[in-house]
Amino acid sequence: MAAKGQVDLLLKLDQAKTQLYHFKAVIISGMGFFTDAYDLFCISLVTKLLGRIYYQVEGSPKPGILPPNVAAAVNGVALCGTLAGQLFFGWLGDKLGRKHVFGITLLLMMISSIGSGLSFGSSPKTVMATLCFFRFWLGFGIGGDYPLSATIMAEYSNKKTRGAFIAAVFAMQGFGILAGGIVAMAVSATFSAVYKAPAYSVDPIGSTGPQADYVWRIILMLGALPAALTYYWRMKMPETPRYTALVAKNAEKASRDMSKVMGIEVQAQEEAGEEKVINKSNSFGLLSEEFLRRHGLHLLGTASTWFLVDIAYYSQNLFQKDIFSAVGWLPRANTMNAMEELFKIAKAQFLIALCGTVPGYWFTVFLIDYIGRFTIQLIGFFFMTVFMFVLAIPYHHWTLKENNIGFVVIYGLTFFFANFGPNSTTFIVPAEIFPARFRSTCHGISAAAGKAGAIIGAFGFLYAAQNQDRSKVDPGYPAGIGMKNSLMVLGMVNVLGFLLTFLVPEPKGRSLEEISGENEEVDQAHPTGVEIV
Repeated sequence: MAAKGQVDLLLKLDQAKTQLYHFKAVIISGMGFFTDAYDLFCISLVTKLLGRIYYQVEGSPKPGILPPNVAAAVNGVALCGTLAGQLFFGWLGDKLGRKHVFGITLLLMMISSIGSGLSFGSSPKTVMATLCFFRFWLGFGIGGDYPLSATIMAEYSNKKTRGAFIAAVFAMQGFGILAGGIVAMAVSATFSAVYKAPAYSVDPIGSTGPQADYVWRIILMLGALPAALTYYWRMKMPETPRYTALVAKNAEKASRDMSKVMGIEVQAQEEAGEEKVINKSNSFGLLSEEFLRRHGLHLLGTASTWFLVDIAYYSQNLFQKDIFSAVGWLPRANTMNAMEELFKIAKAQFLIALCGTVPGYWFTVFLIDYIGRFTIQLIGFFFMTVFMFVLAIPYHHWTLKENNIGFVVIYGLTFFFANFGPNSTTFIVPAEIFPARFRSTCHGISAAAGKAGAIIGAFGFLYAAQNQDRSKVDPGYPAGIGMKNSLMVLGMVNVLGFLLTFLVPEPKGRSLEEISGENEEVDQAHPTGVEIV
């Protein structure tokens, strides 16, 4: 039989009223995602600036751009680090506990953000190599935040509002993207006002003054600030009661922690003759046949849908400046100086995030516990598919100057339905449907599959979106399949994501132990529930 203390503790967690600590946990965990989004996406803002500073070709009619291999490395190395961090810290979070690993990830982010801005060298190659080194470790720290933040929030939440709280943690990414845009606009506008510079077509050398080298460094280093502000509070968080009770097998300590932070009291002592392990049939390992039988399809569903949505999401997000240029929303690079170009790219990214990305996140927060994860994911994949094809099929129509605003509106809607859709739900569901002793690991595996998709999206789109006409491609790139065909491919990716969503169960309104089959005896032991004190 289940230990009465453990059963009572789990039931009380599930029935606990929403209180101040839940919101505090959202902010503490969410600031990690704020930092994540700022750091991962601000690099896309400064890549054109890096090209102007370090790869200017004398006498060229166009400003310098990063060579293909350098652009791929700078944009993608943090994603590679994130993938490794998700697997490593996901596993470590189940072995050592969520709390012990939670501070390490934030420390890594802080050190690496500062290191990224201090990437010095005697040549462009050494500067880029140093930058890539620090951005890999930045990504490694960011990767750890995915499984740990989701798992901690899931294990503290009650079953009624759990989806909204996990979604709110993830939604802090939207504010991180906005912050990246605001910081880039503020820094570039300040430098532009103080150090006047002509357009590139007027003076190629003077259009990128020596002060520009400070701009990208300041933007990258400011990513350490939100992490530093929440480090103390993150270290003060106790271990989650579910981990302490179910994995560490210490219901008494779990009870004390709940009492301290949530004001919930529970009698945690085992009664005479009761087993400490809730259900011995649930002691199977991660690589066992029993795990595959119970959760194999679930893990395939969470990993594959996250993989597919990130192909589409990251290819759009990391290279939206190229999309804006392709449809004429941004002026030609040679008509602007370096600070003007940075400001306009930042402004465009900010507007897309403000009107499409951020509202999508918060629609998910407010609706997920009413209409469910499964429905939101299907809606998101469906409309992402529709809007991708709407952009792709009449692509020439959108490149005409009079239709640029329409293109940007529909492009923004694809972001809205990514975030009011699979970009949010693929983060939430893996934290809910696996047993506590594998929860962080399985979330890390699912998230790593997503980052593999992000790497394909980021690296693949860089080459695929190049013009089919060799005379019109960017220097150093082979001819690609063009923007139109790239958008068609992304539309098909979303169709596949829609179909694979049917592998994922609906966790709405159910306890974590019920979903995972971890505590099948709870209902039999306490069919009427437990009154909260």
